[in-house]
Amino acid sequence: MKETIKLLPMLRVVDLFPSLSSLVSLLDGSRFKMKRLRREMDLVLDDIIAEHQARQNAGVKNETEEDLVDVLLRIQQKGDLQIPLTMDNVKAVILDMLVAATETTSNTMCWVMSELMRNPEAMRDVQLEVRKAFEGNKNIEETDNRNLHYLHRVVKETLRVHPPLPLLLPRTSNEATEMLGYTIPAGVRVVVNAWAIARDPTIWDQPETFRPDRFKGVAEQPKFGNNYDYMPFGAGRRMCPGMTFALAGMELFLALLLFHFDWEIPRHGSAPQELDMEEEFDGTLRRKRDLCLVAVPRDASCGY
Repeated sequence: MKETIKLLPMLRVVDLFPSLSSLVSLLDGSRFKMKRLRREMDLVLDDIIAEHQARQNAGVKNETEEDLVDVLLRIQQKGDLQIPLTMDNVKAVILDMLVAATETTSNTMCWVMSELMRNPEAMRDVQLEVRKAFEGNKNIEETDNRNLHYLHRVVKETLRVHPPLPLLLPRTSNEATEMLGYTIPAGVRVVVNAWAIARDPTIWDQPETFRPDRFKGVAEQPKFGNNYDYMPFGAGRRMCPGMTFALAGMELFLALLLFHFDWEIPRHGSAPQELDMEEEFDGTLRRKRDLCLVAVPRDASCGY
């Protein structure tokens, strides 16, 4: 999966000189790498699908216990869609979930915990909010997160400082236009630098500083997809379709982590500001080095 993601943003000479595609692909080895990864990924996806088909044939699952793959296979078997759902389509959807959902979400969770550890006041405030809201509860569900306003702001600020995709997926200009003195012809592929926009000092006050309360205000602005100053999920009609699912999952997981555990940096005596925050870009924005924290159960009797 990591190799696949690393190939996504790769700038290839063949994109600049299409007429030399055969020669360039042979010299830089990119076509070989892509074909090899395609074969390996196909084997992984075939195994996933075969496992679900075996369970369906054995009658292990019913519709109330279906996951995404089960639903896709059921729709394909019925064959009542106007456009047939082929097995390649099923594989593509599964791959989208693995690449576009799992990787970006896990990276964001690492960044939000990194920022909270590096900013003890923010950690204290968000833990206080979560624990006050759920005091006496053993289980926290997605619907319980509606009033966690500071937690929402923490996630938003993390997505601003560390956007999952620093370079958004390419777009193609429908017509010629001019922007900032540059002429963009029709039919040209354009890549938006969401990372640079999120750190533009003409838009954001102290853009390098982690400040969740910058999103405090009427309706907790800005709204995802409607504001071109803030695009962690893209914008417009082709923004990320999994945005709502991703936000709900991240906020629920974060609430659980903060409610049940206190968190410490393993190295004793290390100041929070010394936490390594170096970034690495290989398609998605991840920490260059793994985040290692010590989880201390809030309730010693909980059995963690």
